[in-house]
Amino acid sequence: MKPARAKTPRKPLVKKGSQTNLKDPVGVYCRVRPLSFPDQECCIEVISNTTVQLHTPEGYRLNRNGDYKETQYSFKQVFGTHTTQKELFDVVASPLVDDLIHGKNGLLFTYGVTGSGKTHTMTGSPGEGGLLPRSLDMIFNSIGSFQAKRYVFKSNDRNSMDIQCEVDALLERQKREAMPNPKTPSSKRQVDPEFADMITVREFCKAEEVDEDSVYGVFVSYIEIYNNYIYDLLEEVPFDPTKPKWNTFGTPLRNPDIVLPQSKMLREDKNHNMYVAGCTEVEVKSTEEAFEVFWRGQKKRRIANTHLNRESSRSHSVFNIKLVQAPLDADGDNVLQEKEQIIISQLSLVDLAGSERTNRTKAEGNRLREAGNINQSLMTLRTCMEVLRENQMYGTNKMVPYRDSKLTHLFKNYFDGEGKVRMIVCVNPKAEDYEESLQVMRFAEVTQEVEVARPVDKAICGLTPGRRFRNQARGGPIADEPSVPGVVLQSFPPLPSCEILDISDEQTLPRLIEALEKRHRLRQMMIDEFHKQANTFKAMLQECDSAVLNKENYIQGKLNEKEKVISGQKLEIERLEKKNKTLEYKIEILEKTTTIYEEDKRNLQQELETQNQKLQRQFSDKRRLEARLQGMVTETTMKWQKECERRVAATQLEMQNKLWVKDEKLKQLKAIVTEPKTEKPERPSRERDREKVIPRSASPPPVPGDVFKTRGGGQAVQFTDIETLKQESTSGSRKRRSSTVAPAQPDGTESEWTDVETRCSVAVEMRAGSQLGPGYQHHAQPKRKKP
Repeated sequence: MKPARAKTPRKPLVKKGSQTNLKDPVGVYCRVRPLSFPDQECCIEVISNTTVQLHTPEGYRLNRNGDYKETQYSFKQVFGTHTTQKELFDVVASPLVDDLIHGKNGLLFTYGVTGSGKTHTMTGSPGEGGLLPRSLDMIFNSIGSFQAKRYVFKSNDRNSMDIQCEVDALLERQKREAMPNPKTPSSKRQVDPEFADMITVREFCKAEEVDEDSVYGVFVSYIEIYNNYIYDLLEEVPFDPTKPKWNTFGTPLRNPDIVLPQSKMLREDKNHNMYVAGCTEVEVKSTEEAFEVFWRGQKKRRIANTHLNRESSRSHSVFNIKLVQAPLDADGDNVLQEKEQIIISQLSLVDLAGSERTNRTKAEGNRLREAGNINQSLMTLRTCMEVLRENQMYGTNKMVPYRDSKLTHLFKNYFDGEGKVRMIVCVNPKAEDYEESLQVMRFAEVTQEVEVARPVDKAICGLTPGRRFRNQARGGPIADEPSVPGVVLQSFPPLPSCEILDISDEQTLPRLIEALEKRHRLRQMMIDEFHKQANTFKAMLQECDSAVLNKENYIQGKLNEKEKVISGQKLEIERLEKKNKTLEYKIEILEKTTTIYEEDKRNLQQELETQNQKLQRQFSDKRRLEARLQGMVTETTMKWQKECERRVAATQLEMQNKLWVKDEKLKQLKAIVTEPKTEKPERPSRERDREKVIPRSASPPPVPGDVFKTRGGGQAVQFTDIETLKQESTSGSRKRRSSTVAPAQPDGTESEWTDVETRCSVAVEMRAGSQLGPGYQHHAQPKRKKP
């Protein structure tokens, strides 16, 4: 017997790229806002540090069992009402900032209903900074001493960075400092007293293992998505007093504070990352400067007063922190002038507008339109999450509707590309927000099952680490060290005094001669050293010339190769252009052919529809004819059935009459045959007739037959023998005979037949001389049994 083979397990569906890129689920955290009043009814309870439970408030519809429904939801971590901003930052935002410094992207957004504390979580309050100022403080604490000079990194319009040398950066700084700042009426603003308290962070936080052999630059941008349009909150719109401004009601305005900036468009760079084209990116060097830029944009953000929130955000805001990193050169002095070595990482802090119900906010006009756009964008975000989860769990390839909203289209590269995504679900535990909080919890449950590709570490270059430290230990460039000729010049002896006061002085001149000879010897040494240095320098120049020549030859060879490649590519381009023209001509012919075929197809479809209609009419006529024929057949069948029944009944009646006539004849014949011989008629007497006993059998003789059950539940008898009808005379008188000698029978049997009997038997269809005796015999055929 062969051993049973195990069934080969089916391989799970694996998407492209999943073997090389590991994936992490989206980290979803929950933060419960404290109640505004202690006596308010609460519908959310924190069960543990990862679970919350929702209670159905009083007055809401019960479930089928008649009890209040309680639902539990799990998160990566739950922060209660007494959680501080520092605790939330250390768990949620600090790992994202650390990844940003190490060249990895990150996305952090707050989600919840209106009035649940999303803006407070992101921005903070006086004396208690939120996630945004704490993230800026951690960045500048980590890279403060490694920042590049201003304008060394310069942003372009293609979502990338250009690198400049220090001379160009210095010229750029001088040019910017010499330019006057544009003065517009909107530039004058009052300093907010909350500004200084919000950026003051008492807790020091710093990233570990920062690359010391690199220089860093920080750029910030601030945008908002209002009514599905993107606006740059840092854009300085120049004020034109000659151009009238118009509000939404068509009234001209002269106040530039109400003038809305132009909306921006989304573009895709060479790495397939989405960015806002023409967005203002400001280079900042400190936490105070970065938060000042943020606060300037925050003043332009749309905020309105509603029935549920005094300062309700009417748009989604996105604050982008872009960190640019470039390595130092081999000496550790300047930035390496290679654009390919630049690493750009980005951290997006998103404050989503809260979902709201218009029957609670009583919104009208523009507020109603804003609420509709907010809810639509959040619904698109939820739909994208559901489609992503379905594609990842079941291996389907459904198209994710990113383009249905600017919010999802902007962050498309985070979910389809790589990076770390974190979401903070802010909930208000009051009973009035129960239904909205339930929808938020369901969205968070779906989001936790979505996976994002894990970011990988990026190597900067192959230079030796420790270049900055080596340069600092050297104390500066090598050119500052004193040279050998300078030492020799410093060792020249001073000339002695040449003043001769006496003719007989024999010491002054010899000392002068000795000093001059010593100087001559030193001069000769310097000349030899000079020739030696000149020869060395000449050799170095020759080596440099040979190296340059070799480089030129190498470059010329490479150039020739590139020219050959370019010429080949030009030929290939020409061939492809010819092929393209040929294909375009073929496409044109095919389009014409397709047009002809489509026209024929339409004609054939029309003809087919006509034939179908004709067939349908024929089918309907056929059905009507069949119904009519069926009725006629049924009517004819019933008619002939009644006619047959009538004829059978008439035939039966006729046969019964004939049978009755024959029975009467037989009775008369039997009466004649059995008539007794009496010489003298007796006097009729009633008493004698009354006393005369008629002989009757006590029990009828058994008759062979079959008994079977009928359909109605009774029984029926079917006789299987030949029925014989006989009649006997009650009187015992002797029959009259014509002769005592019976006629001879053909078969030699004896019989007591009389002339009357013979005549009667012949008269009633009996042959003469039959042994059956007198009487009418009926031969009945046995009936067939019912099935």
